[in-house]
Amino acid sequence: MTNIDASLQELMTLDGAMGGCIVDYMSGMVLGTIGGGVDLELAAAGNSQVVKAKVQTMKSLGLSGGIQDILITLEDQIHIIRPTANHEDLFIYLVLDKTKANLALARRKVKSVEDSIEI
Repeated sequence: MTNIDASLQELMTLDGAMGGCIVDYMSGMVLGTIGGGVDLELAAAGNSQVVKAKVQTMKSLGLSGGIQDILITLEDQIHIIRPTANHEDLFIYLVLDKTKANLALARRKVKSVEDSIEI
């Protein structure tokens, strides 16, 4: 198991990784950040609302199971939002350069970090 800083460092080993953070989506507060690419504090607050909305929509639809990840593809970037299964109300947020990143490898790395994170 790894702590927040080590987990964020691990995310940055990905080709195309620009920045990331670990966020408490109930409050929108960031527990740790690394890199950039976007204003990570602002992105954390906004993406907290995205996660809350998706959780509520799933409840309204009667869908069971958890969210594995939410992908947002922009013209030049890919954003991965992955709620953590072992730590309720937290998510990992990763910003990737679309021209350099491999989405499949990035999703696997975020899953691996999620599995090993220690809060």
